[in-house]
This record gives sequence, structure tokens and C-alpha cells, in this order.
Amino acid sequence: MIYLTLFWEFLKIGLFTIGGGLAALPYLFDLAERYTWFTSEQVVDMVAIAESTPGPIGVNASTFAGYQAAGVLGGIIATLGFALPGLIVSIIVAKFLATFHENRFVKASFLGLRPAVTGLIFAVGIKLIMEVLLKEWSGELSTLISSVDIKSAILFVVSFFAILKFKKHPIVYIGAAAAIGIILKL
Repeated sequence: MIYLTLFWEFLKIGLFTIGGGLAALPYLFDLAERYTWFTSEQVVDMVAIAESTPGPIGVNASTFAGYQAAGVLGGIIATLGFALPGLIVSIIVAKFLATFHENRFVKASFLGLRPAVTGLIFAVGIKLIMEVLLKEWSGELSTLISSVDIKSAILFVVSFFAILKFKKHPIVYIGAAAAIGIILKL
């Protein structure tokens, strides 16, 4: 029964997450509240792991969640459930894209989807920030400030402004930050 539930829940997530894996995060938080497969804190960890590993975040997160719930077979079933709607929609869209590419209704639909997906991702970003702050902060501002590593904060600010100014590929900044982190820990 758990396999059917996993497939169904991740099929729904795959069907309704237009805009990529980050759009799946509200659904993952909902699953964390409804089932004992994983916690909200583990969703935050899933995002960190899925963003740092190769592959789409939604696929990585569904694999992890399925594995947490029912082992290897659960991971496979959750991943299939998540990927199936996208596969079917992609095949249909590819078949008819040339016909409807210039259709004003199709263009209008995509114009409407962009802000909705942006809003979903923004809301999840706020929720992730709140989860991390609530995890690390016991209610006093001094506790929060003392938990911030000054070297990490400086590296964040420098990286942020470098990204804005130099417009290099993200791997350049990831590699530079990793090298700096290694040097600072030595």
C-alpha cells in the first residue's frame, strides 16, 4: 500500500509542479506534515543535498523521500511517479509545439504561469529561511548574531557582489568559495 501511496503522491507533485523542482517544495512540505516519511527539517536538508548533486532537484528529492519511506523500491517508485507526468507532457508538447507556438492563448498561458511559479518559489524561499532561522535561533537576537560565522558572512557578501559584477558561470564561484573555505579552515 505504501508503494501505491508514494506513486500517487509524487505523481500529483510531478503533475502540478510547473517551473521545475523548486516549485515542488510546497508539496514536499505538505507531505512532511501529512506523512511520517520525512520531516520539514529533512525537506530543508533535501534541498541542500539535491541542489549540490547532479540532476534535477525534484527527481533527487523524490528519490530521497521515497527511499526514506520505503527503501530502494520506494525511491524508484516515487521517482517514476514524479517523472511520469513531465515525460507525458513533454511528448505531447513536442508533438504539437510547432502548431501552437504562435497561438495567443498559449503565449498568454505562459505569461500567467511565470509570476505564479516565481511566487511559489519566493514563498518556499521564505519558508526555508524561516525553518533555518527557527532551527538555529532560540528567540534572542544575540543568539542569532553569535551563531553567524563572520568568515562565512564575509564570503557570502563578497561572493554576492562578485556574482552581480562579473557575470561568470556559477561553477567559478562555487569552486572559488570551496577553495577559500578550505584555505580558511587550514
